[in-house]
Amino acid sequence: MKKVILFIALGAFIASCGGKKEEKKDGFEVSRTKSADKKEENAGVPTDLDNKGVGPIKNVDFAADIDTEMAARGEAKFNAICVACHMIEGRMIGPAMKGVYERRSPEWVMNMILNPDGMLKEDPIAKALLKEYNNAIMLNQNLSKDEARDVAEYLRTL
Repeated sequence: MKKVILFIALGAFIASCGGKKEEKKDGFEVSRTKSADKKEENAGVPTDLDNKGVGPIKNVDFAADIDTEMAARGEAKFNAICVACHMIEGRMIGPAMKGVYERRSPEWVMNMILNPDGMLKEDPIAKALLKEYNNAIMLNQNLSKDEARDVAEYLRTL
């Protein structure tokens, strides 16, 4: 008789433990999936192709064809220093680079590369981007004008 009661008690115990309970954990969760409903890029930052920014670059004339040597040097420089904060497509610490010339003038882009401190202090678009990206400051990489121009040419290929 003791074996039967023990068997019934064990069966009841196993049946009561069968449900799966969801645990709540403290902290945060990172989701790397994209939402189709969410606006991806720069929701609060206007597009401005007339703004040339603040810095040494006053005029950039892109040739009709991409200079492949210049773009290759720019890609190498981008992969060495820019990928820490920027992805080609999608947000990261900074905005995505694909289609940047649909949102910003070439002069603005080069001035942001060469003079991020001045841009963040004086340029309204740079200030809006700073706010949009949680005050993540773009660091001055101390590139030469030629290196910045190479990166600008590479960005045309995206």
